[in-house]
Parts: sequence; C-alpha cells; structure tokens
Amino acid sequence: MSSKTILAAGLLACLVPAAALAADRPGYGDAVEFFETEAQYEAWFTLVRNLRRDFDWICGDTFCEGDYSNIQPLRFSCSVHRSSGRVGMCVWTFAASQEEIAQATGRIGVQRAFWECRMPLGAGTRIDQLLDALAVDAPLYAPLPGQQRSVMDALIDCL
Repeated sequence: MSSKTILAAGLLACLVPAAALAADRPGYGDAVEFFETEAQYEAWFTLVRNLRRDFDWICGDTFCEGDYSNIQPLRFSCSVHRSSGRVGMCVWTFAASQEEIAQATGRIGVQRAFWECRMPLGAGTRIDQLLDALAVDAPLYAPLPGQQRSVMDALIDCL
C-alpha cells in the first residue's frame, strides 16, 4: 500500500465521522462535511489538486508577472448546504509577497498581498454538479455549472 493510499484512508476515517455529525446541524458547512462516499472525497481532492496544477502551469506567463511573481494558491473551498447539497459559495484564496532589501542595513521589507477569488456559480448549483463539471483534464478552463464562465475567468477578474 502506498503512503498516499494510507494517508487518504486515514483522512477519510477522520472526515466520515465529521460528515455524519455535520448532517445533524442545519445550515452550511465546508464541502468535505457533506460528502458521504469515498468517491466524493476522491473527486474533491482530485479537483483541488488539478486546479493547483493548472494554476502552477500558467502562473509564470500570466498572474505571476509584475509586482508579485510568487503568487501561491492557498485553499479552494466551497460552502455546501448540509441537507440539500446546494453550494452557497466557492472561494479560492491566494497569497504573495514582494521583498525589498535595504542596502545600508540589510533589513528586508516585505509587502504582502492576499486575494479571495469568488467562483461564479449558477443559482442552485449542487456540489455533485460542480464535481462533475470540473472532473476534466483541465478544470481551470471548464465552464462552471450554470455559467459560461470558468475558474480561469474568475481568476482573471480577481488576481
């Protein structure tokens, strides 16, 4: 058994009880609290991994030129209504910095930047629809459910 398989199994064991408890609470929670099957967890973590990969591939030629050349994706997260599975909102957060060294003192000044990029989802989008729509080779460019816009379009508006 690979270390990835063992890690995934351990994570799943920790998350499944949380999902069962979350179902008893009304309102919205993190997407992983909604999932009930290993396939749903796998689809979510594959999506997040592939979005990060796609961003890394294009960063140097797009968003990572200019003042902030080290933009890093932090977390892609979605809120999901616990009883209906409707997505309330999805946000992808990013951070970057720009450092400047004072020649006279050697001190380093750091300018920080953070972005919260909202994903444009169609009203009433369910989490399973989002997972299905973005279960493609390049999810960064796939149309989001109920929209003609993609995650990439949202990032262009945001970063």
